[in-house]
Amino acid sequence: MLSEEKIQEELKQVIVPGVKRSVWDMNLIREVSISEEEIRINLASTGLVEAAQNWVEAKVKDLLEKLPGVKKVQVSYVNAKPEDLNSIRHIIAVMSGKGGVGKSVVSSLVAVALKRLGYEVGILDADITGPSIPKMFGIAEQPHFSENALLPVPTRSGIEIMSINLLLPNEDEAVIWRGPLIGNTIKQFGTEVLWGRLDYLIIDLPPGTADAPLTVMQSFPISGVIIVFTPQDLVEMIVKKAINMAKKMNKPILGVVENMSYLYIPELERKIEIFGQSRAEEMAKIADAPLIAQIPIDPELVKICDKGEIERYANGLVTGIGEALSKVVALKK
Repeated sequence: MLSEEKIQEELKQVIVPGVKRSVWDMNLIREVSISEEEIRINLASTGLVEAAQNWVEAKVKDLLEKLPGVKKVQVSYVNAKPEDLNSIRHIIAVMSGKGGVGKSVVSSLVAVALKRLGYEVGILDADITGPSIPKMFGIAEQPHFSENALLPVPTRSGIEIMSINLLLPNEDEAVIWRGPLIGNTIKQFGTEVLWGRLDYLIIDLPPGTADAPLTVMQSFPISGVIIVFTPQDLVEMIVKKAINMAKKMNKPILGVVENMSYLYIPELERKIEIFGQSRAEEMAKIADAPLIAQIPIDPELVKICDKGEIERYANGLVTGIGEALSKVVALKK
């Protein structure tokens, strides 16, 4: 006997052209009704140009009409705002008190780690004036869009990416905007981008505690914050700034990550602390949060980031990051 659950499962096979996600993944299925030998499907037209709508309609009919006992399938489209279709379980902001600590690398590694664990993941590059996420994933194509929505660009492994760099004519074009325009753009990335169904949305924040991070904290239902730092003398003051901002915004700190923690010389079997002695455990205590990872200075990581192949990074710490973070998130529920 046909059921709504069975039909929903079948519709996971309908992949939207150019997007590499199904109508279920994009959360476009609005209503399914079954009466005798007829199935009626209401889909949101959000993000779909007319040609894509026609293709999806034909694919849905062809798929469902093959089910036993089905003689007629009717597909219709309804209007819906992207923000009403987005179903994101956890939104995690990656922040620091200053620039140059490798926030974007950490954001990318967190996303890669979670994707390898089987989660549906997206990254919002909120560093409007210094976007680097697309470069690390080797993405240069512009997003698909319609009159009412902008669609993220998928990476090779299926991580959904949205960045201002994907909307510029050239990736090296400078974004010379004042605070209000930057803030409005960040808000639009939340309301006008169709993320669909995601387990995790990682937001790569710009450095500091000014307009852009504040806009993100106020505009998105942040599940928690990851604080990134490097082992330097100024680290305590920097971390405390980020901690104080998170606390004032009532956002839980999920964990801390020490980046550029050390350089490992395999020939000598020795770790060299180039930027000074690690203060990872100390910073974890100050933040009252677990230490998620200590990321070394790894020439291989630098090389594959420059080549746009961060998803190929094979270091075992990636698995550790994903497992540690997913455990913390589960405990915070």
